[in-house]
Amino acid sequence: MRRSGDGPEVVLVHGGAGPRSTWAGLEPLAARWTLLMVYRRGFEPSPPGVDGRQDFVVDAEDLGAVFRESRPHVVAHSYGVVGTLLAAAEQPQSVRSLTLIEPPLYFLVPGDPDVARLRELGDEVLLNGLEADPDVLREFLALTGSPGIDAGRLPDAVVAAVLRAHGGRLPGQARPNLAALRAAGVPALVASGAHSAALERICDALAEELGAQRLIAPGAGHFVPAAPGFTDELEKFLSHCEGESR
Repeated sequence: MRRSGDGPEVVLVHGGAGPRSTWAGLEPLAARWTLLMVYRRGFEPSPPGVDGRQDFVVDAEDLGAVFRESRPHVVAHSYGVVGTLLAAAEQPQSVRSLTLIEPPLYFLVPGDPDVARLRELGDEVLLNGLEADPDVLREFLALTGSPGIDAGRLPDAVVAAVLRAHGGRLPGQARPNLAALRAAGVPALVASGAHSAALERICDALAEELGAQRLIAPGAGHFVPAAPGFTDELEKFLSHCEGESR
């Protein structure tokens, strides 16, 4: 982890993109909060993933140890939400609050064709990597905010990200115990970027399950933390939770 700022601790858990790309826009928080930027396995300086793949079960074990150490506020993005929820549901008292951004929790909206399509895209890329159907690969990369996605050669950084994700545990297999978090009264905020109907419905359903606040912050696609106004709204939520916990 990398630490910056001063004040109550906020752990930042990225997903398939690296921490610096994911959390661009949150820098002003360091004036009043200690930001602990997690590097999931496979992202230097952390060690490689177990068996060379990303795995939300392993993430949950790693994150559980981090959460127990200081009972932080937690902000998680995309694939990182899955391990975060598994860890927090195992020990709800280990987190002060949860902010959850556009997770691939498909089970929350069964039978929805847009969500089914999103799962199909994600699974194809995780299972087949660069050998995925080219149209599917580019559709998924565009949806998840990868830069430079056009008819030409994929940028080196995007290729590296696809290779890193290839073979990862499919998020559709996850079933975090959301009822345990709601029963424990863990404050939660669910955020999305108004760029995908499927992700909006997933976030609506997740907020309903957790009894969470709901935030829609358009303007930055999947990288919601960079959207105009997001940082201010996040800080309002964190400050309220911090006051309530004292």
